Amino acid sequence: MVCSGNWSLASTFIVVGFEAVRETELFLFCLFLLIYIITIGAHLLIIGLVAIDRCLHKPMYVFLTNFSVAEIVYATATMPKMLDGLLTQNKEISYSACLVQFYFFFTFGNSENLLLSAMAYDRYVAICHPLRYSAIMNRHTCVTICSVCCVCAFLHAFLHAIVTSRLDFHHQEHIPHFFCDIPPLLEISSSDTTFNQLLIFTEGSLVALVPSSLTVLSYVRIIISILRIRSSTGRRKTFSTCYSHLTIVILFYSTVIFMYFRPSSFYSPTYDRVISIVYSVIIPMLNPFIYSLRNKEIKSALRKMISIRFHPN
Repeated sequence: MVCSGNWSLASTFIVVGFEAVRETELFLFCLFLLIYIITIGAHLLIIGLVAIDRCLHKPMYVFLTNFSVAEIVYATATMPKMLDGLLTQNKEISYSACLVQFYFFFTFGNSENLLLSAMAYDRYVAICHPLRYSAIMNRHTCVTICSVCCVCAFLHAFLHAIVTSRLDFHHQEHIPHFFCDIPPLLEISSSDTTFNQLLIFTEGSLVALVPSSLTVLSYVRIIISILRIRSSTGRRKTFSTCYSHLTIVILFYSTVIFMYFRPSSFYSPTYDRVISIVYSVIIPMLNPFIYSLRNKEIKSALRKMISIRFHPN
């Protein structure tokens, strides 16, 4: 253990991960490797489609591109180390690597939260103020919103990384998780974590509550507008433009609320690992398919790209 003033650094942690027999670990390695490849490939495909198809050069897809970039980094922050642990059984992670992993995971997870709010606002303007959409959601507005999302996410993660780094840990402390996240780190710390818990429920709640409130408010206004449409066909068509986004919002917030905004007495390593698999592995893979399968413009762009690739003339 290296100490400097009030700072106390464990040289390494042991990431427990999945305690299973070797055959199960190899099966999980193959499964999660396949999921990781699909996740990266699907998000890169969305980024590529938006980049090359002019029909997708719209604010909604600008936000979606940024969301896909965030998802790629979000998944990459945890999955390669998890895969290495399953394949080589090397469970060690250095203290500095643990903090870096935690920082990037937290940064881009929060970026997704903010971008979901931006996408909800985009749908609100498109449905409730269609004639003013182009004027409100112009290029300058999109760049500003994306920049604010990135800056806020980086600062939020930096604050929690600094506070977490000042905790004391025993040498080669075992982390009952498959990556460095706040709940398991607080659980194994030998320091008083009251301030960290307070920070999560105050600043963390504020950072989560503001965008989530904007998302809820946007959808309340959207639903009211949809209900005013007399035609049932018109209501279905209008709702279909935000159905995929709403699905992702529900998946994202349900897992985040369970994981971070609950009393420490409810902490359970087993349940937390299961929930973490859902929000850090499964959901990033599902998100691009939720968007592409429910989005006519993306499916049209994909068909066009396939047509050009296999029938260039």
